[in-house]
Amino acid sequence: MFESKSGILFIAGVAFFAIAFLSNAVVPALMYRDLPEQTVEELINGNLRYQFEDLARRYPDSFNEAFGEPPGGEAEHDAWWNDKCAEALRVGHRIYTGEGCWHCHSQFVRPVSNEEERWGPVSATWEYQNELQRPVLFGTRRVGPDLSREGGRRSNDWHAVHFFDPETLSTDSPMPAYPWLFDGSPDRPNKRGLALITYVQWLGSWLESYPYYEDDEPTSLRDLELPVE
Repeated sequence: MFESKSGILFIAGVAFFAIAFLSNAVVPALMYRDLPEQTVEELINGNLRYQFEDLARRYPDSFNEAFGEPPGGEAEHDAWWNDKCAEALRVGHRIYTGEGCWHCHSQFVRPVSNEEERWGPVSATWEYQNELQRPVLFGTRRVGPDLSREGGRRSNDWHAVHFFDPETLSTDSPMPAYPWLFDGSPDRPNKRGLALITYVQWLGSWLESYPYYEDDEPTSLRDLELPVE
């Protein structure tokens, strides 16, 4: 067997598999085993808080029904927003994975084929050391765009309409509609809809390239000067 061509190819195949397993699985696991995994609460930042509070401004009735009304005290007010934002992130992540969104949208910018020009910076290991990256949502297909840097690129209104009826904004889109995320119309997202939008707006919110900033608060696609896809 080992003297035949097929035997040599078999041995080479096993050897290459072993090298790939060591370099891409074992070595990274050993290198980053001491890197702490962040909780959802630790992931909340100014960019995401802006988006979450913007949802409350745009859809006050739906938001209050889903999350209640914030308290009056300043200290309690800030803690309340963080707590509800964390709740929305967990719910949104559960819906995102449950609906199988990652089957068509990857969340991993690879260092090949000029992907940086299309999707932003190549994904780094530390970006995945948190509760919302379990299970891993790298994805295997890109029927739709990679979503690693999706947050902040479009307004909350855009996402609401897109989830309600994708073809309204993207002609001939293969993405299905998600009417169960709303109580009748795109301007009435329910808790699941608000949570899913929060999760999508979280993606990439930890980067300096995130389009929304606390000191510069655009409220529409026109303000962002980005094309509607």
